[in-house]
Amino acid sequence: MVGARLSDHGGTQRLARDPVSSPAYVPASVQLSTMLDRAEGAGVSIGWLMEKLGRRSFGLTLFVMAVVGLIPGASTAVGVLVAWPAVQMMLGQEVGVLPRLIARRKIGVERLAQVIRLVAPRLAWVEKLIRPRWPTPFQATKRLAGIVMLLLGLTMVSPVPFSHVVPAFVIMFLALAYLEEDGIALLIGLVAALVSLAITAAMLWGAVQTVDWLDPVRPG
Repeated sequence: MVGARLSDHGGTQRLARDPVSSPAYVPASVQLSTMLDRAEGAGVSIGWLMEKLGRRSFGLTLFVMAVVGLIPGASTAVGVLVAWPAVQMMLGQEVGVLPRLIARRKIGVERLAQVIRLVAPRLAWVEKLIRPRWPTPFQATKRLAGIVMLLLGLTMVSPVPFSHVVPAFVIMFLALAYLEEDGIALLIGLVAALVSLAITAAMLWGAVQTVDWLDPVRPG
């Protein structure tokens, strides 16, 4: 099976000796590497992937969106798309759900396996820093995190050049906190989000003031 070949990154062994992880916890890199063991046929739908990711679906969806949002010209579309999982988080849903048109799209198992081979080892490295700690904030701040994600997505639509970069990185950090169930990283990310929103607001205010200075409105 494809998934069996993917699980040779040492993630399973790391899980066995990781004293921090709870018995029910499986690192995201291991979950990705073994997920395709349950795939049937030559392709799987995006909806199937979201279902297998379970409560981690929010984290992976937002992480991918944030990475794409760093591509020049893509930030506006991504900023709008971020609203979809953000609203679901605000409503307190446990698992992210994509629009049916997107969920039905299929990805070849072999191509997906290639992507996971590239991502899993790097994610395993990140898991050395971001790991399960202080689970309480995930229940206490889920709706707040959704509101913050929505606002960060809106700031990515800002016409101010490069104003999307900081929000995209903050969304990536928050997404990793959700992927690895790290409550401390989540709180740090929320603080960083507030700083990012303040910076964007200051940039927009400065842009408005500059326009007014260059082209003042004369009284009639």
